Amino acid sequence: MTPTTLVWAMVATLALVLAEVLGGILGRSVALLNDAVHNLSDVPALGISWLAMQWARRPADDEKTYGYHRTGILAAFANGLLLVVLALWLGYEAIQRLRAPVEVVESWLVWTSLAALAVNGGISLALVRGHTDLNLRSILIHNFGDALSNLAILAGAFVMYRTGAHWVDPALGLGIGLLVLWSSYRVLKDSAHILLEGRPREMRVAEVARAVLQVPGVQEVHDLHIWSLGGGHNALSCHVRVPDMHMDESEKVLEEICEKVRRKFGIDHITVQFERAGLPARSGYVMPEPAPRSD
Repeated sequence: MTPTTLVWAMVATLALVLAEVLGGILGRSVALLNDAVHNLSDVPALGISWLAMQWARRPADDEKTYGYHRTGILAAFANGLLLVVLALWLGYEAIQRLRAPVEVVESWLVWTSLAALAVNGGISLALVRGHTDLNLRSILIHNFGDALSNLAILAGAFVMYRTGAHWVDPALGLGIGLLVLWSSYRVLKDSAHILLEGRPREMRVAEVARAVLQVPGVQEVHDLHIWSLGGGHNALSCHVRVPDMHMDESEKVLEEICEKVRRKFGIDHITVQFERAGLPARSGYVMPEPAPRSD
C-alpha cells in the first residue's frame, strides 16, 4: 500500500459520491443518499490515513523519541468517531423516511449501486495488503462495509421492483447506519486500547515472562510491561533478577533475552534492567510469583 494508492482512492470516492447524490435525487432514494454520505466520510478518512502514512515515516527525534508510529492510531480513532456520528445521523434519517415512504425509481438504484460496488470493491482489494495496520484496516473495513451496502441496495431495488414495497429503501438506509456503527466499534476499541498503552492483543504477558525465564541465569522477571507503538511495532520493558555475575556474562544473558523475545514474539524495542537477588518488585507483572510465607 502506497500513499499514491490512497490519493487515487480519494479521487474515485469523490466521483462516486457525486454519482450517488445524483442517483439519489433523481431516483428519490434515501438509501442512495445515505450511502453517498457514507462514502463521503471515506474522503477525510482516506486523507487522514494518507497524512498518517507520511508522518509515520519520519524518524524519531529528541521530541518524539519513539517516532511517529502513533499517528496512524490517532487517524484510526478519528475515523472511528466519524463513523459513529455518521451512523447515528443515517439512522435518524432512515426512521423519518420509514414513517413516510416515497416511491423510488429502481433503475437509478441498480445502475448507481453497480458503479459504487465496482469502486468500493476495487478500493478494498487495493487496501487488503495493508490489513494488519490498524489505520489501513479501519479504511478497509469502511470500504468493505460500503461494498456490502451496495449489494443490499441492489437486492432492495429488485424487491421493490417486484413487490412495490418502497418502505424497503429507508429500511436499507437504517441497515447501512447499523452496519457503519458495528464496523466502527472494533476500530475504536482497538485504537483506544493502543492509545491507553494496552498490550498487543495477540500476546500474553505470562507467555513472554516464561520465555524470558527460560534463559539461563534469569531467576525472576518483574515490572514487565508490553505495549504497542502502532504500525506493527511493539515494545517491552522489564526488570530481571540475576545472580552475581561478571559483566561479560550478563551481556550474554541480555543478548539471549532480546533475541528470544524478538524471534518468538516480534517485539522490536526491548529494554531490560538487571537487578541482583534481594531487590523487591515495584510494579507490573511478576514471574515467578513470590512464595507464600510460612508462619
